[in-house]
Amino acid sequence: MKNKIILAGGTGFVGKYLQKKYSALGYEVIIISRGEKYINWNNKTAIIAALENATMLINLAGKSVDCRYNNKNKKEIYDSRIDTTNILGESILQCKNPPPLWINSSTATIYRHAEDRAMTESTGEIGTGFSVDIATAWEKTFFNFSLQKTRQVALRMAIVLGKEGGVINHLKNLVKYGLGGKQGNGKQMFSWIHIEDVYRIIAFVQENNHITGAINTASPNPITNAELMQLFRKNMKMPFGLPAPKWLLKIGAVLIKTETELILKSRWVIPQKLIDWEFAFKFNTVNDALYNILKKENKT
Repeated sequence: MKNKIILAGGTGFVGKYLQKKYSALGYEVIIISRGEKYINWNNKTAIIAALENATMLINLAGKSVDCRYNNKNKKEIYDSRIDTTNILGESILQCKNPPPLWINSSTATIYRHAEDRAMTESTGEIGTGFSVDIATAWEKTFFNFSLQKTRQVALRMAIVLGKEGGVINHLKNLVKYGLGGKQGNGKQMFSWIHIEDVYRIIAFVQENNHITGAINTASPNPITNAELMQLFRKNMKMPFGLPAPKWLLKIGAVLIKTETELILKSRWVIPQKLIDWEFAFKFNTVNDALYNILKKENKT
């Protein structure tokens, strides 16, 4: 009988990557999602059966924040995180042999806008505003479950970089059309993580039974927005890029139905716990990550 991994909300960018990795390792990967061919969130009996004797539960469920923060979207962003986390926690409580590890997605956006210093798990200051309120409610819901047989870890994920999705395509298009200059004043910090290192951190957590609580899931080397865009131009062999002032970004955000917070908030996050545990990142610098992600395109 195969060991099984449960991927809740596993149909997105990160979920698809993890599904491929774990399937290649011989795991049975079971997905909980709204899609017809997966276990539906409304089917509590099937969710409990899937969790029974599972090796690990990874919850990535949540509506994308790449949208306008109107009342309808705000409710969907909140409900899609809180309700699903509650369903999973309640289902684990019903299991005779629950998964020994539950990894729940969280976000590095939980920290305040920081241009003055880095935020670690122990020294970071929780911010204010809608996105932070969502993040804190999400973690509170997760850690409110007291599970005797299941270790709980929340991954405070920075912006994930990878070939198949995420922010990369947006930034590539800006650079491609000559708009790859700094955004705003360019001083806001960009914390990031390569998708392969997300997978490797999950494997590290699985192997080390002492790990619990919230973990900053980010590279130890964040950079400024201006540096990020410069590296993008270098890797895409684009000699110039027009900058985008804040007022222009606000107009553009309305047109493409998103929020400027995704670009202008300074996320300066350091993975102090992973550093202390001597976790070895495969992609330490943005340049390493971009070279890996864009190298095939540069050869064509």
